[in-house]
Amino acid sequence: MPRIVRGAEVSWEGNVARGTGGITAASSGAFVGLEYTAATRIGVRAGKTSPEELLAAAHGGCFTMSLASELSKAGTPPGRLDVRCVVTMDEVADKGHQIVHSEIEAHGTVPGCDEASFAQAAEAADATCPFSALIRASATVTVSATLS
Repeated sequence: MPRIVRGAEVSWEGNVARGTGGITAASSGAFVGLEYTAATRIGVRAGKTSPEELLAAAHGGCFTMSLASELSKAGTPPGRLDVRCVVTMDEVADKGHQIVHSEIEAHGTVPGCDEASFAQAAEAADATCPFSALIRASATVTVSATLS
């Protein structure tokens, strides 16, 4: 696989308590000006995103591609994969707020694959997912996998 380089642009106006920010996918233009604030980051989302939500999307997307690759290598390409990723940030003693956990729930329709093989593919996908490795450097990652 070639080297991958992608970028985002982030702006912020005002103080942290009352300010507002915007996140834009600079490399692709896939999204422009996704708003976030401290209030929507920790409370009611009000149609705005957060860095944690974007991390969950990135981790879930990367894991899903890794799972599709593992299943294909095993000769059972997926018909459909549905993955939910939830990232948790919490206060850690002497460190402040930190990402402490990322939980992945994978559901798949995979013709010719049994539950044990699907679980094995999910384990291998987690082991080869660059975002799992990144998060695991300072937090925990759990994966559950079930066939539909």
